[in-house]
Amino acid sequence: MVVTLRTPRGWQLQAEGDVDTLVPEFTGAEKLSTNKVVTVNLWAYACAEKGRRLTRDPDLKTELARGAKSHGDLTCHVADLVDKVGMEAKEGWCSSCFGLHEHRRVESGFSIPTYLCTNCGAATLTCAALRCENMAIRDFGALRIPRYCAEHRHDIPSFTRGSDRIDQLSNFAELLRFDKKNLAKTTKVAGGVLALAGVMTGVGVAAAPLVGGFVGSTFGGYTGVVATNYGLAALGGGSLASGGFGMAGGTVVVAAAGAGLGGAMGAGLTSAYVGEDRSFRIEKLKDGPGIPVVVCSGFLTEKVKGWGDWERIVTERYPDSPVFRVHWGAEELQDLYAVISGNAGKAALAKFAGKAVLKASKQAAKKAGPIGGALVVVDLVKNPWWRARERANKTGAIVAELIARTLVDEVVLVGHSLGARVMLYAADALSLKSDAPQVRDVHLLGAAVSSKHDWSRLHSVVTNAAYVYHSRNDAVLSFVYTIVQGGSKAAGSVGAATKLRRIHNVDVTTHVAGHSAYCTSVDLRGAG
Repeated sequence: MVVTLRTPRGWQLQAEGDVDTLVPEFTGAEKLSTNKVVTVNLWAYACAEKGRRLTRDPDLKTELARGAKSHGDLTCHVADLVDKVGMEAKEGWCSSCFGLHEHRRVESGFSIPTYLCTNCGAATLTCAALRCENMAIRDFGALRIPRYCAEHRHDIPSFTRGSDRIDQLSNFAELLRFDKKNLAKTTKVAGGVLALAGVMTGVGVAAAPLVGGFVGSTFGGYTGVVATNYGLAALGGGSLASGGFGMAGGTVVVAAAGAGLGGAMGAGLTSAYVGEDRSFRIEKLKDGPGIPVVVCSGFLTEKVKGWGDWERIVTERYPDSPVFRVHWGAEELQDLYAVISGNAGKAALAKFAGKAVLKASKQAAKKAGPIGGALVVVDLVKNPWWRARERANKTGAIVAELIARTLVDEVVLVGHSLGARVMLYAADALSLKSDAPQVRDVHLLGAAVSSKHDWSRLHSVVTNAAYVYHSRNDAVLSFVYTIVQGGSKAAGSVGAATKLRRIHNVDVTTHVAGHSAYCTSVDLRGAG
C-alpha cells in the first residue's frame, strides 16, 4: 500500500507498507518526513481509507471514512504550514507532546502568530492566559475562542511535575493536583480533552500504535485487517468506540503501550480517566515491609470498601506485604452483575438488548435466553459486557501508569474475574516500559480473558511466575463468556493456551464450585 502527499510548493512525501504496518517506510522531503504529525496522520489516513474500501460493514465503513477525512485534513493542514515555516523561534512547553521545546514561527498572513513544535510537529500558538508563555494547540477552524495550553485546559496537572513520583499507590491523588486554574471549563475531560492532544496531533507517536493495529489486536482480540479497522475506529471515536474507548479511552490505551507511562502525558490520561470513572480509587488495606501487593475484583465479588474476600488468600501468601486494592468501574460492573444474575428486570434488559443482536451470535443468544441477548447487542454503548470489558482494559492501563510512578522496586498483581483482566492488562502495559517497577508474581483467578490471549508480554514482564487459576465449574466463564465472545474460551475456565515456562495453569476445579468461590477456596501458589 502506497500513499503520497504533495504540498502547494511541490514537496512530496510517500509512505509505503502493509495495512498492519505501524511504522511504514517514508521517502521524500525531509521537512515532511521529520514532522511526526504529518507522518503519523498520513499513514493513519492510508490505513483508514484502505479499511473503508475493504469492509462490508456499513457502520464501520462510515467510521473509517470519517477517520480517514480527519487524518487526511490534518495532514494537509500541517504540511501546508511546514511549507511556510521560517527561522524565528521561541521556547515553550508544548501542549501536544508536553515537552519543553523550540517552536518555529510560520511565515504567513495569520492574524495570530502560528508556530510548529520542533519535536512533535504540531501547530501551536501562545496560550491565551494572561502572562502564560506555554504553547497551546492551534485549531484549523476559525479562531473564535481563546486557545489555552494543556495546563490551563486541565488536560494535564502540570508540565513541570511530569516526572514526579509517589511512595505508594494510595497516594496517587498527589499526581493529579493541578498547577493552574482551569480557563476552559466548557471542555469535558472524559469525553475528548485528549483527542486533540492525542490521535489528532501526534502526541505519543513514539508508541506508534496510533494507526490502530496494536489497539485492535491487543485490546480487541482481532488479527490482520480486522484488527487495524477496529483499532482505527476505537481511536477515532464514534458509535463503534464510544461504548468502550471513546477518544480519551483510545488515547489511554496508546499511552499505556509504552511511551506515555510515567510522564506528563500519563498523568493527564490518568486525570481524564479518573474524571470518567468516579468510582476509581486505590485503597490501602495493610502496611508491611514486603513487596507491595495490588488486588482487584470483578463483578460478583465487588464490595464497596475494605478487604472483601481478599484477606485470607493474600495475607497467607504475602504476610509481610503492604496490600492495595483497586476499586473501579462501579457503574459498568453493576450493570453487568444485574444481567448475569438475572436481576436486571424487563426494563433493564430492554435497555441493554433493544431489538438487534450480533448476526454471528443470534443462535447462541436464542439458546441463552434474555441474558444472552442482552450481552450480545449490536449497540456497544448499551452492551453491558462490552462496557465492562473495555472499562477493565482502560483501568489496567491506568494502574500500570500509577505503578510506573511509584518508588517501589517490585509489585505483585492479583485479580479475580474482570479484575484479573485489569491486572493482566496492567502487566502487559508494564512489559513495554523498561524502567517501571518489576512484576514479581501475577495471580489471575477466574480470569475473564481469552485463553488465547497473547501471553508473551506477561511472560516477559514477570520475574518469578504468573499463575492462571481455572475451574470447569465456573458457569459464568464456561457459558456466558463463551456466548458473548463468539465461542472463545476463557482462561478462567480452561486455562491459558500457552507453554511459556513462567506461566503456570492451576486447575482448581475440585475446589471452586462457581465464579465467586475462588478467593474463599483457593490458596495462592508459590514460595512464601
